[in-house]
Amino acid sequence: MNNKVSIIGAGFSGLSSACYLAKMGYNVTVYEKHNQVGGRARILKEEGFTFDMGPSWYWMPDVFERFFADFGKKVSDYYTLKRLSPGYRVFFEKDQIDIPSNLEELYQLFDKIESGSSIKLKEFLKEAEYKYQVGIHDLVYKPGVNISELFDAKLIKGLFKLDVFKSMSSHIRKLFKDERLIQILEFPVLFLGALPGNTPALYSLMNYADLVLGTWYPEGGMGKIAEGMHKLALGLGVNFELNADISKINVENSVAKTITTNINYNGFSALISSADYNFTEQKLLNKEFHQYSTDYWETRKMAPSSLIFYLGVKGEVKNLLHHNLFFDEDFGVHASEIYTHPKWPSKPLFYVCNPSKTDNTVAPEGFENIFILIPIAPGLTENTELVEHYYNLVMERLEMKTGSTIKSNVVYKKVFSPKNFIADYNSFKGNAYGLANTLMQTAHLKPSIKNKKVKNLFYAGQLTVPGPGVPPALISGKLAADQVHHYLTKK
Repeated sequence: MNNKVSIIGAGFSGLSSACYLAKMGYNVTVYEKHNQVGGRARILKEEGFTFDMGPSWYWMPDVFERFFADFGKKVSDYYTLKRLSPGYRVFFEKDQIDIPSNLEELYQLFDKIESGSSIKLKEFLKEAEYKYQVGIHDLVYKPGVNISELFDAKLIKGLFKLDVFKSMSSHIRKLFKDERLIQILEFPVLFLGALPGNTPALYSLMNYADLVLGTWYPEGGMGKIAEGMHKLALGLGVNFELNADISKINVENSVAKTITTNINYNGFSALISSADYNFTEQKLLNKEFHQYSTDYWETRKMAPSSLIFYLGVKGEVKNLLHHNLFFDEDFGVHASEIYTHPKWPSKPLFYVCNPSKTDNTVAPEGFENIFILIPIAPGLTENTELVEHYYNLVMERLEMKTGSTIKSNVVYKKVFSPKNFIADYNSFKGNAYGLANTLMQTAHLKPSIKNKKVKNLFYAGQLTVPGPGVPPALISGKLAADQVHHYLTKK
């Protein structure tokens, strides 16, 4: 029995945990609510279109390589990567800027927009590279179970170089004046974490990932990553139970003994939940085993939720790249309406993914695949009329900026809103990205990877260490697996 481990959820973190535990010799069973693996990175196939339902940006390629290398494999054993060039396009009120994949071209672009700024960009990216190497390869691979983990010689030596106590906003604005350049550098944290003014400048490591390591695309879509991890897990002997809806974790004497599910069930000696952390605690466990109160969860600073439109469009949509950011309205106002004064945005910024520009397998010939995402505050009340208002609003701006007729050519449309995040993923407040990356929600200050009231229950995913995003999810799965192994070998 000591060698049996169960995992709730087959998203990236759950798949990662399953692979590492199977490699260690454990008998692993993964229980997944849906009929396919991938979690938030599920695939939607309808009327000849293939949509990535969740993540669409492939950054930090070294983290993926490191994951597969841990099993003697390479990324190329499972999917083929293509570097996008330009990486993405940003639409502003009066112009648009393509972000080159070539660094020299990027420096020239910055100088063209703001004279002399390439020198500052080189300085900025050199610092960001240091943060990336230390932050990703040292800090992020720590489980956050004890503050003593931060008493690492390299971390202490580099504490001030990591800019933990300086904000992203002040760090960027000290170097650059043009608002377009500032917005390009601030967008990774705004869309995925928190206000740049509340985010430690440590996270400029994301700019290194973006501008230096580049934006990539796995041919066939992001679902190919989950597909590859699933194949790896099966080869390692992992068992998968799909369409498995978990309704209870049953605890005796502070030990999780069984789970209540709608399908066949196997016992375990340790359990990892890669499902939504809040849902696991508040819904699957009896109250005496909650280590965080309702008030604790209500005071967490959450990253955005999203309103998403999956569209199949007849004909060519001009003037779009694979990735497109629409910053043609006030950046600060929308940021405030996500984080400071949460409300439905008055004039939202939005993101458009058009993968058929890169991949002719994701749409029928003569059609385009378009994914539109509006980041919004979590926990908002919605209705059909409101959702349709935002659809019409972004379509009008999209047509105006691209000079293409789109709305009347839509042949397939699916909406995914915060209520779907709750229904499909049990997502706390309908969040799409987990916790905001604030200083007080970093490392050991995140919800713990271990449940201190249930000895053999551990967590993985975006609400625990290291945080939101696909690469952190892979790392989170490894950290949880290591904690399980430590627990079982110490018994």
